[in-house]
Amino acid sequence: EVQLQASGGGLVQAGGSLRLSCAASGFILDDYVIGWARQVPGKGREGVGCISPRNGRTYYSDSAKGRFTLSSDKPKNTVLLQMNSLKPEDTAVYSCAAVQLRPGDSQLFCLGLVKGIYDYDRWGQGTLVTVSS
Repeated sequence: EVQLQASGGGLVQAGGSLRLSCAASGFILDDYVIGWARQVPGKGREGVGCISPRNGRTYYSDSAKGRFTLSSDKPKNTVLLQMNSLKPEDTAVYSCAAVQLRPGDSQLFCLGLVKGIYDYDRWGQGTLVTVSS
């Protein structure tokens, strides 16, 4: 069974850093694309970034670009989201998600997932990130 477990959220001051982890089980990272999205109560879900662990290609939202970095730890079957220079507006519940890799350009596929054009088919539970000013 495909499962995702997100962790690493917490309280941090503006300008600080956090690293979120998404532990995957039941599948091999190379066969999937893994993404992160965030949601604030009362607002829609916002794609943050996406990675294809097979080739390391990534795509980030404009708000994440330059501050957030995705990586994969294949021996641990885990995807990491390093978040630096955090801002109060980054406060949200962050969830990781997965969908099987499709033939073609994985970065374009990631772009579509982050922008909500395509959907993930597996979601993990969220982890709360709170950035104080």
